[in-house]
Amino acid sequence: MGPLQIVWFKRDLRSFDHRPLLEASLRGPVLPLYVVEPDLWLQPDSSARQWEFCRECLVELRAAFAALGQPLVVRIGAIEQVLERAHRQFGVAGLWSHEETGNGWTYARDLRVADWARRHGIEWQEIPQFGVTRRLSRRTGWAKRWEERMAEELTGAPLPLTPLPGLDPGPLPVAEELGLEADFCPGRQKGGRAQGLKTLASFLDQRSRSYQSGLSSPNTADVSCSRLSPHLSWGSLSMREVVQKSRLRRQALAAVPWRRSLQRFDERLHWHCHFIQKLECQPSLEYSELHPLTAGLRDSNQERLAAWAEGRTGLPFVDACMRSLNATGWLNFRMRAMLLSVASYQLWIPWRESGVHLARQFVDYEPGIHWSQCQMQSGTTGINTIRIYNPLKQGLDHDPEGVFIRRWLPELANVPPVYLHTPWTMDDRTQARHGIGIGRAYPLPLIDWNTAAAVARDRVWALRQQHGFAATADAIQNRHGSRRSGLRSSSSGRRSKLPIDQLCFDFVGDTAVAQ
Repeated sequence: MGPLQIVWFKRDLRSFDHRPLLEASLRGPVLPLYVVEPDLWLQPDSSARQWEFCRECLVELRAAFAALGQPLVVRIGAIEQVLERAHRQFGVAGLWSHEETGNGWTYARDLRVADWARRHGIEWQEIPQFGVTRRLSRRTGWAKRWEERMAEELTGAPLPLTPLPGLDPGPLPVAEELGLEADFCPGRQKGGRAQGLKTLASFLDQRSRSYQSGLSSPNTADVSCSRLSPHLSWGSLSMREVVQKSRLRRQALAAVPWRRSLQRFDERLHWHCHFIQKLECQPSLEYSELHPLTAGLRDSNQERLAAWAEGRTGLPFVDACMRSLNATGWLNFRMRAMLLSVASYQLWIPWRESGVHLARQFVDYEPGIHWSQCQMQSGTTGINTIRIYNPLKQGLDHDPEGVFIRRWLPELANVPPVYLHTPWTMDDRTQARHGIGIGRAYPLPLIDWNTAAAVARDRVWALRQQHGFAATADAIQNRHGSRRSGLRSSSSGRRSKLPIDQLCFDFVGDTAVAQ
């Protein structure tokens, strides 16, 4: 047997519409390889719930490759060492993978792999997976390139693969073996392509009818949203196949409202890649404020951070959203934005600290989207509208009967409806009558949210008036701003101050994630 073509799987856990796999299979024997990298799973943005979803994808992918003739090979360790052993044992003719816009750790890892390939004279072919463009100098024409990428023909699974005799497929470790902390998540979505296809079919055939009307409320979003985000993040489905199937379904529909819902979903698929492109162009935004004058704006407060992360801020709707996320690994986008806004403004928590907790909780964690959103919702980009969410208004708008609150905060089950969103306003007699102790069974609010929001707004707006802020913001807009969003220029957007009780939610913010 001659030298191998190694196909390195990362967050592209499928055999369908996998161009590196198809191209490699046309050139010789293929070693399909996934490397479990312990150091990656010990990063602060990794969690057991993410690994378990990934592991389920790998179990199914191994079976799919076994049916093709060669099971997926899994190795545990550093990728460079695994590649070196494969090269010594078989010889490596080529290395294939999809491009990845991951976290800082994977970025540094890929640089090491590129160095290893150069030293051994092995060509590493990286093929785009999303509508993200490498080495992009400006955004002009980006949307056109995205459309061209999404219109490319889907590729099927390769022809049967040549078995590699005597090659142990290797074990798939459980979370504990990777040193991951126990992570109780009973409502987590299951991984694997079969689950992804089932979810896509149910969305296109039925659930998308209520997508536009039901995506904002946590009471309806779990059904009305596509629920495809973890399958896109881990690659059990390809972005291209979701775009094409969604568009075919929209074309076949006669009902105009349903067509509009799928059009809205299509826009979110576009914005999914738009935000990943930001991290691709500027990897430092995972760690450093996009606008340098916003650095050091907020102070660490571990007590507030813990209360927010555990769902005990004393703001019922906020706490219900956080507890729901902690138990399921998913939350609709509007509520994700609210959690970040409350952490950043009312609680004045640095975006990296709140962002790391949320990253671990999201099964669909996508670094490019996540860190771009953390900065946007906390006002550190310098170019986006300041979004200070009114948590009381959000609760009354999206959970007026308190169904969601009562589900996730059972300690408030007996609170009369008139007090449910503001339980701290109950007098002692009313609390005693209903067997409720605010400040004991459920905490008093950590802060006066209205006053805290006003203070935060004034501090951020004062910062934006500093000399040189606008010029830097314009440079950021020129580099990262969308050319098709319809937004005002960053300069004009900074001139007006919005009232703190107004929901500040523009087109970009509402369409960031293909949920």
